[in-house]
Parts: sequence; C-alpha cells; structure tokens
Amino acid sequence: MPSAEKLSALRPAGGHRTLAERAFATLHEAIVTGVLAPGERLPIEELAEILDMSPMPIREALRLLDSVGLVENIPHRGARVTELSIGDLREVYEARLALEPLAVRHAAENFTEEDAQQAADRLADHVRASKQRALGPIWASHTAFHFALYDAAKSRWMLRLIHPLWESSERYRFAMLPARLSLDKRRLEHERILQACIDHEPERASLELYNHLARTANLIAAQMGG
Repeated sequence: MPSAEKLSALRPAGGHRTLAERAFATLHEAIVTGVLAPGERLPIEELAEILDMSPMPIREALRLLDSVGLVENIPHRGARVTELSIGDLREVYEARLALEPLAVRHAAENFTEEDAQQAADRLADHVRASKQRALGPIWASHTAFHFALYDAAKSRWMLRLIHPLWESSERYRFAMLPARLSLDKRRLEHERILQACIDHEPERASLELYNHLARTANLIAAQMGG
C-alpha cells in the first residue's frame, strides 16, 4: 500500500480531460518516476480519496495502466505496480532497438525546419528540467523530445508500437540511473541524434539512436546485476 507521503505527492493532472484520463496521467507519471514503486499495491479507495474522484475513473485508469504493462491486477488481491526484472528489460529494449532506429531513419529522410525547431525546443526543455532535477518534467520533456523525432517519421503504426515499449522502459531509467550518465553526456547524445536528422543522414541518425539506447540498456542491466 502506498505510504501517506507518497500518496500526498500525487496531484491530478489538469487540462481538458475526463476523470479517467486525469487519473491515468497522474498515476502513470507517479509509476514512471518511482513515486509509486515496483510491487506497490494500488488500493482503489485510497487513490480515489487522494485524487478527489470516485472509484470508477480510478478503476478505468488502472485498466489502462495494465494494458501498457505498468500495472498488474492480481485476482482477490487487487492492483499493484508491475515489478522490474532483467528479463523484461531485455525484451523491452530488444524491441525498442528494432523499432526506434527505424523510426528515426524515416524521420531523417524528410526532416523539416519545423520538425527541427520542435525537437530542439523539447531538448532545451529536457536540459532545463534535468538541471532542476524535477522528475516529472524530466520524464515529460525526455518523452517529448524523442517523440518529436519519431513523429517526423509519419508512421502511425510505428508510433503505436513504440509507445507501450517506451512507457514500460522509462521507469527502468528512473529506478536504475539516478546519476550514472552525466547531463552533458546525455545532452550530447541527444544533440548528435537531432543533428543527424537535420543533416538528412538516415543511417547516421539510426546508428546514433541505436547506440544511445544500447548504452542506456547496458547501464541499467549492470545496475540490476544482469
């Protein structure tokens, strides 16, 4: 069961969303950033009270989180945050290493000035959030930067496949890489990927991203003893 301190850190995400969407966004961020830890129980009534909504949207949010692999529902015991495992890490990154370099290769072929500005702005947001060590904004801006690149591939199916893998893998980064990669190193890796797209060099963009993901996966695996 989440502690009172952890539960008090949860705040319903704003914006023009349904209650279920707000609950999903709030719990999603809490799981990815480690506010809700792997294996932690998610009591519906308590979450409903903290998020100031009825149990129904909480149930729907937990169902959606289950569908992307962040929550598991155990019969007669309720929902809990999915555990981290080296096996899951390897499966997730194997799929990411196949899909995301392909997406960025397609993006680099037709990268526009607008695409470049959008990605550069999101990268600047990420650097700023990282310096401030604000976990929620770090996660949101990191996601926004990568998907600014993948969106430029103009492939709906590729995005549909990448999204759930990304959702599952980001929490490994937060759990296992608190200080293993310096801000400057991460920024340079991101800048090299972006520059390859701007230069319309698909193979270089794909290789830079592949190496970026592989380095992250290897560091996480080492932290997990794998």
